Amino acid sequence: MSSDFNASRLPIVNVREGEAFADSRDVAAFFDKEHRNVLRDIDNLVAAEPSLALLNFEQGVYTRADTGNQQHRHFRMNRDGFSLLAMGFTGTKALKWKLRYIEAFNAMEAEIRRQAQTGPMIDMNDPGALRGLLLSYSEKAIELQEQVNELVPSKEALDRIEHSDGSLCVTDAAKTLQIPPQHLFRYLRSNSWTYRRVGTSGDIGYQDKIAAGYLEHKVTLVPRPNGTEKSATQVRITPKGLARLAKIFDQGQKAA
Repeated sequence: MSSDFNASRLPIVNVREGEAFADSRDVAAFFDKEHRNVLRDIDNLVAAEPSLALLNFEQGVYTRADTGNQQHRHFRMNRDGFSLLAMGFTGTKALKWKLRYIEAFNAMEAEIRRQAQTGPMIDMNDPGALRGLLLSYSEKAIELQEQVNELVPSKEALDRIEHSDGSLCVTDAAKTLQIPPQHLFRYLRSNSWTYRRVGTSGDIGYQDKIAAGYLEHKVTLVPRPNGTEKSATQVRITPKGLARLAKIFDQGQKAA
């Protein structure tokens, strides 16, 4: 996938027999992918669940002048088909592009409903009508992109987190990072941040992560049923550790 986002690129959604659909060639071009790779992904989906070929993907052929008018495969897909296909497109930019395509489906389906209530469908061969519809897509896509940008932590935000005071338990840290707590627990244990001693119920931080200032331990008193108390050690993520994890997960999304 290209590293530069083309803000002028527009998702293409068409309509046929009252249903919005996207073409695999347009999807490949929009996501800056080779069409043959998009065909491969669709083939894998259909092979895993053959009913998708009837419900969500319709195979067709087209001719290309640059290959001597040979016929080549392509697919038309409805919203559900596109959503299944796009699930495999990962990375920060892919999320923005998926949101733009979904918004294009929303706009087309809204136009279908409106026309069904007020009059005939928009003429898809009318350049003026298409320009107006695409302008609506573009305005809504820009609005969505701005909303997504607000969710992406900036370098300045990460620096402020790193130099703030206090620490968080793993569950609260996961909420701050906007990932499931079990995902963060699994990452910490699999990447030598924390471990669990035999016979204990809590995680403990590795010494190198504590020395680096990423983790710390907090001792709390837990009441027993008999009225006495016992001490328990809780591993906590420091602001520096939280900033480090935010960078790791952000880099992981970009590399996906």
